[in-house]
Amino acid sequence: MVLMSSQSVLTQKLLLLISSGIAMGFFATSAHATPTVFGYVMEVQMTPAVCLFDNQGSKKRKCLEGYSLNITGLYPETTTRECQTKSSAVLSPLQTKVVARVMPDEHARRQLWAEIGGCVPMSASQYFRNVINYAERLKIPADLTSSENKTAQLNTLRGQFQRLNPGLPASGLRFSCRTHRQTNILTEVKVCYKPNGQYKGCAENIQENCPNSFAIKGSY
Repeated sequence: MVLMSSQSVLTQKLLLLISSGIAMGFFATSAHATPTVFGYVMEVQMTPAVCLFDNQGSKKRKCLEGYSLNITGLYPETTTRECQTKSSAVLSPLQTKVVARVMPDEHARRQLWAEIGGCVPMSASQYFRNVINYAERLKIPADLTSSENKTAQLNTLRGQFQRLNPGLPASGLRFSCRTHRQTNILTEVKVCYKPNGQYKGCAENIQENCPNSFAIKGSY
């Protein structure tokens, strides 16, 4: 999985989360203070759809190996823009193998950590362990992992997520779509968490753009 194509994309995601209702005390945060994390947003990519829109997708591991889903990242909601770190993102061989099941591109994992590691109160090993734990705990509706193309209704899909994941509020999900040949296709699902890993409603500025009905791409 290639999580990010450029540093600027990661930076844009962080700036979005920084502004998610955490303005109080923003400018008072010292560059040397430990950033306060108010929650996390996990981004789940619909891999076949993302590969469809990526001209270089056929060369990427997540596309070549037929992933149905992959995790882009677990992004902290925090009060500071200074989230970069130079700490190591190297994982043990065993953990690397486990993480690759949902985040297959090593370069992208390291780039992700370099951009957000300064804003999470844990090491890279602990962070990616959390990613795996969150990913394993999140139950995915069958239509999102089917080999067949599907048509979905927004409210129906949201309800399926809620039934499969007790405690997940309707407001804790955000669905993103892109248009291909006049067809809206689901590309990403965002899931919002409290710092302790419990589900929560997403901040107002974390928006979704899918219409009431859209396609789910199930094959390359």
